[in-house]
Amino acid sequence: MKVVICGAGQVGSSIAKYLAHERNDVTIVDSDQALIREITDQLEVQGIVGHASHPTVLEQAGLRDADLLIAVTASDEVNMMACLIAHSIFDVPTKIARVREQSYLETKWSSIFNPDHLGIDAVISPEIEVAEAIHRRLEVPGAFDAVPLADNLVTLVGVRCTATCPIINTPLRHLTTLFPDLHVSVIGIVRNDVKIIPSDNEMMLPGDDVYFIADTTHLKRALAAFGHEEAEARRLIIVGGGNIGLCLAELLAKRNHGTEVKIIELDNDRAAVVAGRLPNRVVIQGDALDPRILQEANIEGSETIIAVSNDDEVNILASLLAKRAGCQRSVTLINTSNYAPLVGSLGIDAVVSPRATTVSIILQHVRRGRIRGVHSLGDDFGELIEIEVLEASRLAGTSIRAAKLPKGVIIGALVRGKSVIIASGDTVIEPDDRVILFAAPEAVRHVERMFAVRLEFF
Repeated sequence: MKVVICGAGQVGSSIAKYLAHERNDVTIVDSDQALIREITDQLEVQGIVGHASHPTVLEQAGLRDADLLIAVTASDEVNMMACLIAHSIFDVPTKIARVREQSYLETKWSSIFNPDHLGIDAVISPEIEVAEAIHRRLEVPGAFDAVPLADNLVTLVGVRCTATCPIINTPLRHLTTLFPDLHVSVIGIVRNDVKIIPSDNEMMLPGDDVYFIADTTHLKRALAAFGHEEAEARRLIIVGGGNIGLCLAELLAKRNHGTEVKIIELDNDRAAVVAGRLPNRVVIQGDALDPRILQEANIEGSETIIAVSNDDEVNILASLLAKRAGCQRSVTLINTSNYAPLVGSLGIDAVVSPRATTVSIILQHVRRGRIRGVHSLGDDFGELIEIEVLEASRLAGTSIRAAKLPKGVIIGALVRGKSVIIASGDTVIEPDDRVILFAAPEAVRHVERMFAVRLEFF
């Protein structure tokens, strides 16, 4: 597949890394020569220095023969113009644009993106996606990651195992015997920053970050088995009244009635805007690192702090100050991946990465076949993929054991109609099943081929 990526920032370079490792033909465009030099030194991609909204630059990048354009520059207008050029001049099949300005995304203006105008196939708003990701974590207390799959019949959960976790030091193959009602499949473990794709003999140890797939109806029981029985937070403080903080507060007002939410915003003008949009919420103008402001927000009586300002250091420090003052849980937004290995040891409970969230959404549109959902795990750990099995697929009618899955692939669950089947070696994959699987980065292309239609079908 030939892909042109406009923008060599964190999101653009991450997408380029994923696609280049899968041996796609990738060209990345950016006006910053240093960024282009850096990415072409690291990856097998072609780099073009120039403005992504200029037709001559896009033609030089090979857009005339491209299968996909991903526009993720820092400018919404450049992203939209690049898609318009790809649509109207080069007839590119699929165009994806990142759009941050919320006014563009209002329902009454949404028609500007359709084929009769800009021709954008998918519009991605990182702020809205991150707010949704945080809200999902709040709905699964104790989890540092939570993603609904297969129409919410299955949930991916990430939890940290403590010394009191009932199932530590137990080989995974024994979990079903010891806990017959535990409808889960462990698909990944992170231990001291080492990523482990577990075998049946692997055991979970205290301090491990564990990813598992669970039947959503058994989610509370599964969390209890991993030592997490926290109640859903009802008193929350949001640090940062930017687009993410405002979107999250609006989501909570719409979906979580009875939840008390307070917002701390440093900028006076922005605080006034947020207060105008949220007339029934308390908005405090001030510095979240000032103990007096935290005290005014009643931090000691709050259950969760959600730090989503534009400054990583402020988010980290505000989270630590809040927990020191008695707040039970912290959810912290971090843009810089260099900080990620530190936060667990600091006592931060959950980290949200706008880059990883945006990459996951983009990958849903990039992956081939009948892929219904994609979620990136951790920092380059792998992808959780929800994929539909066609009648002519190579795997239809085959047991998981007989499928001889490539290294780095674990099938966690199958959804058949409305029923969830936690996978075992004897489980037979049938047409129309939705398979939930984990694939390491180097195995993704194998997964696409595994679920492809057999040639004899044609």
